[in-house]
Amino acid sequence: MGLHKVLKIVAFALAIIGAIFALMIMTGDDSTALSMSGNMLYIAYVTLAIVLFLVFIFVIKGLFAGNIKKTIMTVGAFVLVLVISYALSSGTDLDLKPFTDKGLDITESTSKDVGAGLYAFYILAVIAIGSMLFGGVKKIFNK
Repeated sequence: MGLHKVLKIVAFALAIIGAIFALMIMTGDDSTALSMSGNMLYIAYVTLAIVLFLVFIFVIKGLFAGNIKKTIMTVGAFVLVLVISYALSSGTDLDLKPFTDKGLDITESTSKDVGAGLYAFYILAVIAIGSMLFGGVKKIFNK
């Protein structure tokens, strides 16, 4: 029995268990729904753990099965985007105490990390949109 069949069986079993818990939540009273929602969360946690484990395994497997030079260059380009975005972020200290009743204080480090994440998202989005446009234009002119 191949791995794909085993994964299909596990996914089907988790779907059935989730459907049973969902029906029990919908048909039960408030106390039953509250206790069953906890069980539903456990199913979600197990499913998430299985998915993350399988993604990690298949990424590592694909890394060693494919062109390692191309993989290293791609990872290096991603790290370069992260370094550039971290260098671009300002890291301004924010004092949000006057605006919130919880007294949140954002440190320079947190602000710099959030700014770097936003810049990385913008850079990668521009690259993705640009590559789609380039592919579309190239396809139009190659006909």
